[in-house]
Amino acid sequence: MADAAAQEPAIAARAITKRGPSGPVYGPVDLDIVAGGLTVLVAAPGVGRDALLLTLSGRMRPDAGTLLVLGRSRIRDIFDGAALAAIDGVDELAETATVGDLITEKLRWDAHWYKVVRRADARALTRVCGPVFGDLPLPPLSEAAGELSELDAMLLRIALANTRRPPVLVAGDIEQVTTDRDREQLIGRLVALGEHQTVVTASANGVTTAGVRNIVVEDRSRHAAATQQEGQA
Repeated sequence: MADAAAQEPAIAARAITKRGPSGPVYGPVDLDIVAGGLTVLVAAPGVGRDALLLTLSGRMRPDAGTLLVLGRSRIRDIFDGAALAAIDGVDELAETATVGDLITEKLRWDAHWYKVVRRADARALTRVCGPVFGDLPLPPLSEAAGELSELDAMLLRIALANTRRPPVLVAGDIEQVTTDRDREQLIGRLVALGEHQTVVTASANGVTTAGVRNIVVEDRSRHAAATQQEGQA
């Protein structure tokens, strides 16, 4: 019985779909994502893929189908158990804000209303960014977000989202980091985070790193739309 429980997926989706004003956004999608490690959803970039990531992290409710994340089905419970990072329109970094500004703001947001949170110092930088950056150099507190490299900006967004270390971490498209070397370092850091969390990200091309799971997401909504157009023609 214990072995069977251990094999239960951390995220299980059955025929989840989302529609927008113009028609299908994604779905129906079936997924089984095991607990722990790094899972890459291989799918074409666009609104549909971002909406799927938002759904898996409890930020968007599917219109149909069933979704269980850590055995939870209520959208609020899924939200509470998942961090979401690096999704356009959700957590972009203000270019003129410094790293210190951003960390200070997040720590104040996390704190109880009655607690005074002082401006972030080197210790706060290490506490927030250290687990995500690992052996990579931490960005200076005084550096503006707009001056950060693609890799540092991506890692900072993940660190800010992940301050409470929930069981699930959902991160946006790894191809936001465009150079091969930096993207490999990003994947390495996500793999490291997967030692303590269930980490999910997305890619158009997949990842060949050992131990990383790739799941091809079939966009059946696009296929159905294309079939319908062919029939009308």
